[in-house]
Amino acid sequence: MCRHLGYLGPPMPVSALLHDAPHSLVRQSYAPTDMRGGGTVNADGYGVGWFPAPGASTVRYRRAGPIWSDENLLALSRVVHTGALLAAVRSASIGMPVVDTACAPFTDGRRLFSLNGRVAGWPDSVADLAKSLPVTDLLTLDAPTDSALLWASLRARLDAGVPATDAVVDLVSEVAAVAPGSRLNLLLTDGDVLVGTAWTHSLWTRATSESVTVCSEPLDDEPGWHQVPDGHVVTATRSTVDIRPMGQ
Repeated sequence: MCRHLGYLGPPMPVSALLHDAPHSLVRQSYAPTDMRGGGTVNADGYGVGWFPAPGASTVRYRRAGPIWSDENLLALSRVVHTGALLAAVRSASIGMPVVDTACAPFTDGRRLFSLNGRVAGWPDSVADLAKSLPVTDLLTLDAPTDSALLWASLRARLDAGVPATDAVVDLVSEVAAVAPGSRLNLLLTDGDVLVGTAWTHSLWTRATSESVTVCSEPLDDEPGWHQVPDGHVVTATRSTVDIRPMGQ
């Protein structure tokens, strides 16, 4: 399975989360501690998206291949500072393409999205979900992958005015019903609110008085990390963290 993380808080170098922490996202890409039978390394791509200023459109950098080999990303991450970020490394499901456009985060310029997991029975299991979307949305998917389809479906719900947490929970519930055994850890942010789900995979949070980090694995051994129970959704801002069962 993939690894991902989201951060909201005071601006910091992107490298603090991607490269510098003892168990940074780069380290997780080749030495994950909790893959739960979903692979051994995350070498099939990576991406980082951030908001350069409050209210600004997103900026995204993503590539196929292993994150640890990209010296350009290392240099970029040391000079870019942000207060809102979503990043991911990818372990591609069998049969899905390994290309830049298949890598999270996905964006519409206002939001960032990532899936850590897979849709069981792809693509037949979610054919009806795909049929419910406008044809133009299907024709403009970033890639023919489960992550890209979930993003299109989630984006449609958000554009229809469904609140972020409700939209994420509804999507996970719908996919889990038609594709039992799916792993559906989702992350979504608009730069102000960060929503994440724990659905058959690991998710952790750490909050301070002015920041929150939500990620697949703790970035270090410092106190303050809390594992999100399976079947729960996290809704966080820079000053609040709410964790509740997805059925509520």
